[in-house]
Amino acid sequence: MDRVRTAPQQAAGGKGARTRKRAAGLGLLLALVATVVWSGSFVASRGLADSVPPVQAAFWRWLVALAAVAPFTAREAWRQRALIRAHLGFVTLAALLGVTVYNTLVNQAGLTTAASNMGMIMAASPVVMALFTRLGGERLGARRTAGLLIAALGVLLLVGKGSPRIDLAPGDLWMFGAALSFASYSALVRRKPSGIGGPAFLFTTFVLGALMLAPAYAVSVAVQGPFDATPGTVGPLLYVGVFSSALAFFAWNKAIALIGAARAGVVYYLQPVCVAVLSFALLGEATGPFQLLCMALILGGVTLGARR
Repeated sequence: MDRVRTAPQQAAGGKGARTRKRAAGLGLLLALVATVVWSGSFVASRGLADSVPPVQAAFWRWLVALAAVAPFTAREAWRQRALIRAHLGFVTLAALLGVTVYNTLVNQAGLTTAASNMGMIMAASPVVMALFTRLGGERLGARRTAGLLIAALGVLLLVGKGSPRIDLAPGDLWMFGAALSFASYSALVRRKPSGIGGPAFLFTTFVLGALMLAPAYAVSVAVQGPFDATPGTVGPLLYVGVFSSALAFFAWNKAIALIGAARAGVVYYLQPVCVAVLSFALLGEATGPFQLLCMALILGGVTLGARR
């Protein structure tokens, strides 16, 4: 009888393990999709640097993203409007960090630094995620701390070009700010109120982020003038709006919900490799042995620091 009773339990346990494995696999795949797509956005931001002011690029990016996601997300956001209103402070802060600030800083960085540098500095954002984890009460341990220090060394060597004296380009500083903003956003997404659905959260943050960008956009148009709508400007804006915003943010948020920010961050460490390849292929930016060494230090350090 015991054997008869335990058979369904064993089957249920096996089914649960398979479900968890599938969820983990899907989460890793979604994190990879977001990482590859975002790598292209750094190249696009660099390509737009000479033709579209940073604030205008960010504003139109989110208008395009809103148009892309609204048919699939607006109805759920309306149904959950009372819950969103109850957590409006949380959602607004997430929109400020992930939509308004992060992408504007990335566009600003593209004016004065290479796309490959942008990607490698952004690879340090999981270091900041780990620090937030420590502030939340979780111990990092010696191995994780060593990994973070190695990754930090790679970033410092990169921006210092091998010299002990750090000579930061303005774009490098903007990218450090973008990395901090993205890490803060990812930490917030991990604590998203469970009642708010992913599509509703995505739509609401896009709306709020675009609204917060609107005054800066108006000032930019008045001072710098509007940009010319050409295939060279509209094409990249459509890419960053539809793919880097609508698709990538949905995939990243879903990945965090499935596997957590730490495991999703491991996949994010592949970004500098993707950016280096794309910037070489599309922009002709050279990637020499020294940059490869910095890349290896960053990837090795953050991977060591994030392993279970």
